[in-house]
Amino acid sequence: MEAYLDHAASTPARSEVVEAMLPWLAEHPGNPSGAHRLAREARRAIDDARDAVAALLGADPGDVVFTSGGTEADNLAVDGVLGIRGGVAVCGATEHPAVLDPVRLSGGVVVPTDAGGRIDLGALADALDAIADVRLVSVMTANNETGVVNPVPEAAALVAEHAPEALLHTDAVQATAWLDLAEACRGAHLVSITGHKFGGPKGAGALVLREGATVAPMLRGGGQERERRSGTQNVPAIVGLGMAATLVAADREATSARIGTLRDRLEAGLLSAVPDARRTVPDGVPRTPGVAHVCFPGIESEALLFLLERDGISASAASSCASGAQEPSHVLAAMGVDRASAVGSLRLSLGHGSCDGDVDHALAVIPAAVARLREHDRAVGSR
Repeated sequence: MEAYLDHAASTPARSEVVEAMLPWLAEHPGNPSGAHRLAREARRAIDDARDAVAALLGADPGDVVFTSGGTEADNLAVDGVLGIRGGVAVCGATEHPAVLDPVRLSGGVVVPTDAGGRIDLGALADALDAIADVRLVSVMTANNETGVVNPVPEAAALVAEHAPEALLHTDAVQATAWLDLAEACRGAHLVSITGHKFGGPKGAGALVLREGATVAPMLRGGGQERERRSGTQNVPAIVGLGMAATLVAADREATSARIGTLRDRLEAGLLSAVPDARRTVPDGVPRTPGVAHVCFPGIESEALLFLLERDGISASAASSCASGAQEPSHVLAAMGVDRASAVGSLRLSLGHGSCDGDVDHALAVIPAAVARLREHDRAVGSR
């Protein structure tokens, strides 16, 4: 049996999305920047998708800038705002590298999180008071490793009070499938999303600019997207993104409830079956329903992933191998997770298509795999 439990990395495109995209791959060749009928048809298809994406946030369709995905949208938010406004960018320590890297490269400031992985609002307020020229603050809506949900509306209020000249950006890539973005991103001036996290295709995302926010373009030459992102639009992918936005708006609440129940059963089963296993996110911390993040002290997650793949389970580790040495992820380090737990962490993420059979298979395979690795380590250690 196969169990795909890596939806937070990329979730399969929904069948309706694929069906909507196919004609634009083969039957409609028009370039949307052209003037003839086929070009106008492509432009109308993009406009329809723009309407659907804007509706997710209660935004104006003209506020939607289509991009190649979440990384470009995040880069455009940080570099684009600083390119126009100058000044300093501030972000939280658990942000995706697509935000962290440009903030650090620009000489910006990274503020800590609490033990639950949420941005420390007190530290954020202190940073805003201490820095005279903050022009951008970035606080992700939901974390890509743990699913932890940040208090974006509260952060927006802090920014308005302590740094009224600054804009607030939020990376909502991991939130779109699960949360009402109009509420979860309330107060944010710029919002990043990408299609392949909520049933759309890879290669299509958006940066939504609200309340008059503007960005300097990173790509120049064609003037597309109202001069904010040049380059011929990827019509099939944008059509798919629009369809995914329509679908997720219609069934998000029901899907979130169903997947949350599966996630809770998965976590409870693992904690019961594996000695010393613990959930990484403390009780009471808000998080999206699709991510189960568990630490198994005494093993290395890369070895666990190898065994799981042999038994048909696709998942992700929350740690990466750098320069040959296993290092905890920056997210877990920011949360203060001890090294022994962090290097044995596992992210199991569910999506729209997940079912009871996926959870059953995971509960049948993972405890035995952890036990096998621990026994191997004990045997090696006793030699």
